[in-house]
Amino acid sequence: MFLSETIETPPRRPSRKMLISVGVVAAIVLITVVSVLTGGRATNSPTNVLVGKNVKGFTLAGLNGGKVRAPWESGHAGVLIFFASYCGPCKSEMPQIATYIRTHSPSPVEVIAVDADDKVSPAKSMIKKDDVTFPVASDPNGNVTTGIFGFGALPESVFVNAKGVVTQVYIGAIPKKQLAGGIVKLKSA
Repeated sequence: MFLSETIETPPRRPSRKMLISVGVVAAIVLITVVSVLTGGRATNSPTNVLVGKNVKGFTLAGLNGGKVRAPWESGHAGVLIFFASYCGPCKSEMPQIATYIRTHSPSPVEVIAVDADDKVSPAKSMIKKDDVTFPVASDPNGNVTTGIFGFGALPESVFVNAKGVVTQVYIGAIPKKQLAGGIVKLKSA
């Protein structure tokens, strides 16, 4: 072989690991952009897998004593507000919900908050500070939050008719307008 001759090597292809890494980064960027554009909220009531499904009832300890039962077990429609004291969006959502419920009667629809995977003391402090007057259930092990409803992130709001069928799910901190609209729909169902 002469010095002036060069050996050509075929072009190097990206490895599978590299392609997967690029795909993951692109997916994260896309999710972040969508989250920023939507304010971190999404109403996917029509497409949520829970909508139209019958959910089983439950009884949990009340955060301030007693028991809290799923409203549909006694023939009432209900709104479940899943929250936790460590959840940033929940901290801004709960005072607004509490104020709305104190100033607008949801009856005959029952509104219940479900404190998920949380410590009792900070949760009690939060609901006291926010002047929550509706029932608050404690779900320290997530049996209802993840077991029945399959939620992994908070806050979440679920609208369930008197027969135990989910009619709407709101992912993220629910605005008063969405809460009010969901309650009106349950009242007229």
